[in-house]
Amino acid sequence: MTSEVVVDVNGVSDTNQDERLKKAAQDGNIESLYELIAKDPNILGHFDKVPFCETPLHIAAERGKTHFAMELMTLKPSFALKLNTSGFSPIHLALQNNHTRMVRGFITIDSSLVSIKGRGRITPLHHVARIGDAQLLSEFLFACPSSVEDLTIKCESAVHVAVKNHQIEALKVLLGWLKRENREDILEWKDEDGNTVLHIAASINQTEVMKLLRKTVKVNAKNLDGKTAMDILQTHKPPRFPKASRFLRIAKERLLCRSTITLAGYLSKKPSFIEKRSTLLGLTNLSRTRHSSVNTSDSRSVILVVAILIVTATYQAGLSPPGGFWQETDLSGWNFHVPGEMTMSFYNASYFFVLNGIAFFSSLYVIMILTVGLPMWKVLYGSSVALGIANVANLSQTFPSSEDTTLATIRIFFIGVYPVIVATIVFSPFVAFFVNKYHRYRVDFPAKYFSLPHELS
Repeated sequence: MTSEVVVDVNGVSDTNQDERLKKAAQDGNIESLYELIAKDPNILGHFDKVPFCETPLHIAAERGKTHFAMELMTLKPSFALKLNTSGFSPIHLALQNNHTRMVRGFITIDSSLVSIKGRGRITPLHHVARIGDAQLLSEFLFACPSSVEDLTIKCESAVHVAVKNHQIEALKVLLGWLKRENREDILEWKDEDGNTVLHIAASINQTEVMKLLRKTVKVNAKNLDGKTAMDILQTHKPPRFPKASRFLRIAKERLLCRSTITLAGYLSKKPSFIEKRSTLLGLTNLSRTRHSSVNTSDSRSVILVVAILIVTATYQAGLSPPGGFWQETDLSGWNFHVPGEMTMSFYNASYFFVLNGIAFFSSLYVIMILTVGLPMWKVLYGSSVALGIANVANLSQTFPSSEDTTLATIRIFFIGVYPVIVATIVFSPFVAFFVNKYHRYRVDFPAKYFSLPHELS
């Protein structure tokens, strides 16, 4: 790339000083840099007055003068963020000229440079995805995880870029990252033409790509022309893409895809049970930004803490009820009892268990709602179910007996119905979660625009 001339940005700086600074950058002469700073302490400050210009850091980055660039970036961090008149930052120039060591140095000092937007809103992550440098791509993802969400002016993600440029290894790295970060929804994002990565793969006969994506993307998603990936393949005369067609047919069979609905169609429907429930708890059903809002996260945390406190108190009350337990057997008279049963009367025990149970299972239900969809949520959910079952077992063993036939019948009915109520409470969030996930999966629109605050998949 042709180097630009460093201009006198303030009209006062001596031309000779500017030429010496440019020469120091070209040669990577750190000693000369400090000599110039000693003569004019504001020699580097002039560049901040111009929005777009070539700084000494741009020159050093283009020439591959790593140590000089690191020194200069330490002195003037703002240079790393400045674009030259061609729309490139120093890290863009270093990448374009294959100065990998310098690029790693830049990222070590400031990892956010992975997301800096240059000409066409292309970031360093987009660049390495385009050239297929899998190792550097991996390092960028670890250094700045949020960079995977950056889009070019064509609304292309790094995944789009990798597929368009036939970079299979780069795509594998991106897929591995998205799966580990639970961000596979990014695979559904569309470019300016409404194409997902599967549409692009179909249009250029990337059979290996379609094989990688068939288990994770919506096969029936449509672009702005109203075409699915299969439609794109069918526009070509067979047997031009026989393998690609076979992969898509297999994907349809595996995923049992039904017809998709538009975002407008989705919003036109009444809110689902899980959405109404989230609203009741003060949680948002639609994502306002790419990240969950701070207020939503705080509200969720407060609700979760209160629910845990109530569950703890009510469960402990069930283990240690007022009056304690009988220690001996008495099978005669009105005070019929056996060891381990509550000392409370039948009616008092009924009131206690009903009210205590309402508080316990209502709070347990809220905990299940808030944890479903989180990392390791199935383990947490299973533990909550086990706690509910333990409560049922406690009831069946400690509820007072009675020699009265009517009361005994009521006791049997109560203990029999109680597990059914418990099962309904503990399993309804589980079923509602997957039903809601299925319905949202059918919406033919980038998933980043709607998801529960704690649900990203």
